[in-house]
Amino acid sequence: QVQLMESGGDLVQPGGSLRLSCAASSVIFGQYAMNWFRQAPGKERERVATISGIGGNTYYADSVKGRFTISRDNAKNTVDLQMNNLKPDDTGVYYCQGLNYWGQGTQVTVSS
Repeated sequence: QVQLMESGGDLVQPGGSLRLSCAASSVIFGQYAMNWFRQAPGKERERVATISGIGGNTYYADSVKGRFTISRDNAKNTVDLQMNNLKPDDTGVYYCQGLNYWGQGTQVTVSS
């Protein structure tokens, strides 16, 4: 089985930064693409970013381009999401996902 655990969520002011991390238990973690999703109350879950298994290809939602950066360290079985210039609309629960497995999520709140 694969287990994913997110960390790093917090309350920050608009314009602030956070770095989220996802730790995976799988020994074949590096073989698969990984994603970050987020969901705000009353809204659909949306894909924020994707990184390929080797890390050579990435995807970002239009709403976060230029502000968020996804990265991975397969030796450590981690996937990170660096979030800069945060906006109130970035508020939500952020989930790490891969191989149809989901973490429990970490709360990000952007508010003055």
